[in-house]
Amino acid sequence: MKSLLKIHPADNVAVALKALAAGEYAGVDGEEVLLREGVDDGHKVALRAIGRGEEVIKYGYPIGRAAADIAPGEWVHSHNLKTGLSDNLEYTYRPVPATLPAPSSPPLPVWGYPREDGGLGIRNELWIIPTVGCVNGQANAIAERVRRELDVSHLDDVRAYAHPYGCSQLGDDHANTRAALAGMIRHPNAGAVLVLGLGCENNQVAELQRELGHWDANRVRFLVAQEVEDEVAAGLDIARELVEQTRSDRRAPRPLSLLKVGLKCGGSDGFSGITANPLAGWFSDWLVVRGGTTVLTEVPEMFGAETLLMERAADAGVFEKTVRLINDFKGYFRAFNQPVYENPSPGNKRGGITTLEEKSLGCVQKGGGAPVVDVLSYTRPVVRPGLNLLQAPGNDLVATSALAVSGCQLALFTTGRGTPFGSFVPTMKIATNSPLAARKPGWIDFNAGTLLEEEGRDALLERFIAYFYRVVNGEHLKHEQAGSKEIALFKTGVTL
Repeated sequence: MKSLLKIHPADNVAVALKALAAGEYAGVDGEEVLLREGVDDGHKVALRAIGRGEEVIKYGYPIGRAAADIAPGEWVHSHNLKTGLSDNLEYTYRPVPATLPAPSSPPLPVWGYPREDGGLGIRNELWIIPTVGCVNGQANAIAERVRRELDVSHLDDVRAYAHPYGCSQLGDDHANTRAALAGMIRHPNAGAVLVLGLGCENNQVAELQRELGHWDANRVRFLVAQEVEDEVAAGLDIARELVEQTRSDRRAPRPLSLLKVGLKCGGSDGFSGITANPLAGWFSDWLVVRGGTTVLTEVPEMFGAETLLMERAADAGVFEKTVRLINDFKGYFRAFNQPVYENPSPGNKRGGITTLEEKSLGCVQKGGGAPVVDVLSYTRPVVRPGLNLLQAPGNDLVATSALAVSGCQLALFTTGRGTPFGSFVPTMKIATNSPLAARKPGWIDFNAGTLLEEEGRDALLERFIAYFYRVVNGEHLKHEQAGSKEIALFKTGVTL
């Protein structure tokens, strides 16, 4: 196996495929470079001399500028590479046609739970959703009694989703919480929902109902704790009725085009943009050409690669919405006096990612090559099939929850460092490297690291699609088996 990987012919750095020692010759594309120092796997090595201030090229694009003269064979990382990004940029709409091959045959159907509004659930669960953090304990108590006292063997899960919000919020911040909870209540993976309010909170049940507009009264019920003597007992009574209502729910074959899949990465490493993120992108294209929908988020991790998305905007209106998406998020950083481009986490850096440009160029590969058909503000539901962009931060729990709130039935989560968390929808962990998959079998659902070994692109994608069908049709992911499921809302304002 070769020891270095040069991703693009224009690159002046290569990625170490294994840990390399100082004084060792490392091969890449038939050439060898003498290593001046030890380099961990996933990290970058200079292939030629790079002068101070010169652009460092990876993926065929700049990932920053050299902060010092870099010799061939030298390790390239935070000590000698700095971001080249600055504040808001001027963008021009220069569309590049995005064409994807048509499918050769009709796709197989998926087996899910048809809902009254035409949606499709890939799980059938009972959720207890508090309107406010004050009743989190009561919501958990109701869920525990349901699991202990009722026969729920036909359900995939019974769970209360605690959160600290719903009161002492103002303006858009409060509106976002209300809209996010409404998105959860509408979600097709919930066969039944009990909404538990306190009674005196800002997020009144009546206001939440207005946000919902229409709901299926057979599967969504409301309870205000201050209006009953024993809210846990009353909640159990309502839950008993909901459980009985779900007994008749059955999986049925439905078109693949009903699926909405979120695209997210976290705990990235130097292989993320080489294995798992490209796999997510190939899958996204595969689903989109078959009428399905994918949603890409983590806006700060588009900074530095945003033009690759802008040039694929379906029209000038989508282009302008993408420009606002990027610049508004930069404004969000500046409003709190935070640096816009200080993004890669300590784990990212240990895994070989140095600058935000480098992280972003790997991150946007999850969007494949499809046209961008729409740009969604936080909590807004998906309405257009195809590749969508969603306003949300890079934070793993917040971003994955945002994808689900907007209607995604499942999230693909690529990772090079590993994480055990899961959102309130199935959150599939895709490893960027085989050692991680071997070390954390209780976390990782699928290994894309084999792309660095013997497996080709087409075989990997085919294997992944087969696994995807099994998960959509009911096979539980590792975090579902472990019970690691939660929500995290995007807090953006004053707390009273």
